[in-house]
Amino acid sequence: MEKIPTGVQGLDDVLGGGFPRSTTILVSGPSGTGKSILCMQFLYKGIQEHDENGIYVTLEARPKDLRTEMQSLGWDIQSFEEQGKLAIMDSASVASKMYTGEKFAMPSRLDVDGLISKIHGLTKKINARRLVIDSLPALELRVTDTGLIRTIIYRLSSLLLEIKVTSLLTTESVHPDMISRYGVEEFVCRGVIMLDLEERGNDLKRVLRVRKMREINHTMKKINFEIGQDGITVFSRSQ
Repeated sequence: MEKIPTGVQGLDDVLGGGFPRSTTILVSGPSGTGKSILCMQFLYKGIQEHDENGIYVTLEARPKDLRTEMQSLGWDIQSFEEQGKLAIMDSASVASKMYTGEKFAMPSRLDVDGLISKIHGLTKKINARRLVIDSLPALELRVTDTGLIRTIIYRLSSLLLEIKVTSLLTTESVHPDMISRYGVEEFVCRGVIMLDLEERGNDLKRVLRVRKMREINHTMKKINFEIGQDGITVFSRSQ
């Protein structure tokens, strides 16, 4: 099985070399735990260190805000956009009825097939090997039937596998006893990484857990991580 470096310092050690190539991985956690940073780090380092182009589908954050946040980490993602190595597909601005002139603006409320069609076309255009969709709840699945939600997300995951990109999909966990927003995403994706904040004394500590990663032997214990000047660093010593 071929593995793809995650770009996250220390995480490759936990996974025995990286993510399985051409698979879908769920990144879950409450708001503010670093999901978007981990995902952009995966794309940015993939371009910078491995010459693997990437696509970031933003369904919540405006590309302008995303660029500013990443610039604070020293990541000039706009230069990679200008070189055709990174593409940001913007649905967030359209959903809020704002015209920003983004190169890869998308219609709001795309269905899964429409979204994948646009991703597929852009993947071929820039020869992308890595993809992020941030985030699944922003697809606004206006259904309450768990089985139907699972079918929709399964179709999304299956279509991404056909495109043969390595994909990170983000979701929020809104309850301590649940891994994901809908409670089904983790069953569809081939890997699950959970981020969280824990109170320890008077401090909040960032922790990561690899809940699932098919075909890879890994610890399921909590592992500390920090967000610093160059993104996320994972400490391989489990807790």
